[in-house]
Amino acid sequence: MRFTLNVRRYDPEAESPAPYWREYTVDVPENATVLDCLIYVREYVDGTLAVRCSCRSAICGSCMMRVNGQARLACATKAKDMQEAGEAITVEPGGNMPVLKDLIVDMDVFWNKIRQVKPWLEPVQPAPEREYLVPNETILDLTVAMNCVMCGACVSDCTSLEVDKNFIGPAALAKAYRFVDDPRDEARQERLEELSDYGGVYDCTHCFFCVEVCPKDVAPLERIVEIRERAQSAGVENNAGTRHAKAFEGIIRDSGILDEPMLLLKSIGMNPVEQMKNVPGGVRLLRAGKLPLASGPFHHKIPGHGNVKRLFEKVEATQEA
Repeated sequence: MRFTLNVRRYDPEAESPAPYWREYTVDVPENATVLDCLIYVREYVDGTLAVRCSCRSAICGSCMMRVNGQARLACATKAKDMQEAGEAITVEPGGNMPVLKDLIVDMDVFWNKIRQVKPWLEPVQPAPEREYLVPNETILDLTVAMNCVMCGACVSDCTSLEVDKNFIGPAALAKAYRFVDDPRDEARQERLEELSDYGGVYDCTHCFFCVEVCPKDVAPLERIVEIRERAQSAGVENNAGTRHAKAFEGIIRDSGILDEPMLLLKSIGMNPVEQMKNVPGGVRLLRAGKLPLASGPFHHKIPGHGNVKRLFEKVEATQEA
């Protein structure tokens, strides 16, 4: 079967190193994967093409790249599923990581963020007299996070990381959950506090791309949300994320409609220095008509806001029961 690939190339040793596109047409079996097509190109058409691969069985994660604009394992992606009528299959390196050559990216960004969450157990002290037996249901829960093959697909397509390089990233946070919820770890409270700081779990924007592209159904976003819940249950509240959630709840409860300026102030806290840093953001809110100066001097309750308050009270009563 004939497939056409439009591959994004980059040679750092060229006289004028700049990304460019090159199209290849290959004749391979109908069940060929995108990786099969790329290996065919490298072996029989253009030996200069650089591509990273190893197991070819969706285990090692080394062949992660963007295919038709989305991070995928090339060895687990059928070419016929990617080639639309009259359209070439677009192949390019993963995102959010520097390109070394062609389809090979520098994974240091990925690994440095994994190291940042201290991916090892801090043993309970004093050491137990006998082996600690972890409950089966706990291990089954941790197994989901442990399924990660470190391919970097979620990091490649993470929109938060694209905007802020300080964000720890979905893969590292999913890995962190594996240790946060392990009863053999003694550093749980410390981990939760660190993961709730700037760059941690509250910097995730819930775009769901990490869930969509993960080839092993680790669902990093779900692990991130679970860390948030563990942190709040552990009393970790001195952070912008928790203040934001509490302020949002309080404002909606009291008036039935969001007050953006007050939400911003309560999320930042009463530190004047931190508030001054957000003046440019306040100006943008003003221009967008989301400040009282633009919509009126005072925040008003919506008609019937008592119904909203009763909903909160009903939920609280259910939780207490």
